Amino acid sequence: MRFDLVDLKLFVAVAQAGSITQGAARCALALSSASSRINAMEATLGARLLYRRARGVAVTEAGEVLLDHARLVLQRLDAMQTELAPFADKVGPRLHLLANTAGIFEHLPAALSSYLAAYCGVSLDLQERQSVQIGEALMAGEADLGVGIADALPDSLERRWFCDDVLVLAVPAGDPLSRSAAVRFADVLGRDFVGLPAGSALYDHVAAQAARLGGRLRVRMRLKSFDAICQTVSAGVGFAVVPRIAAIRAERAMPLAVVALRDRWAHRRLALCARSFSHLPVPTRQLAEHLTAWAAAMT
Repeated sequence: MRFDLVDLKLFVAVAQAGSITQGAARCALALSSASSRINAMEATLGARLLYRRARGVAVTEAGEVLLDHARLVLQRLDAMQTELAPFADKVGPRLHLLANTAGIFEHLPAALSSYLAAYCGVSLDLQERQSVQIGEALMAGEADLGVGIADALPDSLERRWFCDDVLVLAVPAGDPLSRSAAVRFADVLGRDFVGLPAGSALYDHVAAQAARLGGRLRVRMRLKSFDAICQTVSAGVGFAVVPRIAAIRAERAMPLAVVALRDRWAHRRLALCARSFSHLPVPTRQLAEHLTAWAAAMT
């Protein structure tokens, strides 16, 4: 039974996408080449790995077994490359951390700065994803470590509490709503909003809540930072849903009011997550321990 790394990466991509076409595209393979590889894997194994359907594919029982092992192999390969990186021309390891919008812009900068100051040879790629996507990427072996909304992560991931992340409504100080202590999102959905660019994890999260209520966000302006968003809100352009930590910081510096959201989805707990903390590559495990200690010190 001979499956090469391209086969394994392709099978994981196909299973995750539920489509041979999309899996082939993710692996930069022609559809004919990807189909031939899947067929050859099934012929070699002597068992069907995928159920072909009119709208994509589903993994068989044998495919589930292969998928689990393929993810482990790819994860260990990535770990090997990370740990061997310091020996290649004295270049330090480069770590890959996934996080949601609030984690990247509000909660992680101070913790990561102190980590990088302590480990001078380490470089870090920090990538924004929705929490559901973070869980999928970790399960697929595309990254070792993530910070996301705990309730959106799969139960199969190990997790450690990182911080609470509460979303609030930022409104101009002179708006009648500024005198309210709390409001439901449904009650303000018809108002103008200021938000992050489309495709950012937090914007997609809030837009999804609007869609569940049968509406859509009327976004008058899109900006790339919470400080800029709050400044625009204070000028009376619209409302904004932002992390409470950012809104309170802005409230001290500009005519802005912070109104609590009663909706359950606005009260979130961020978790540090991994497939297995004990099996992380050494540099990534050091980062995980640093973030865990930092979170404990902040409570």
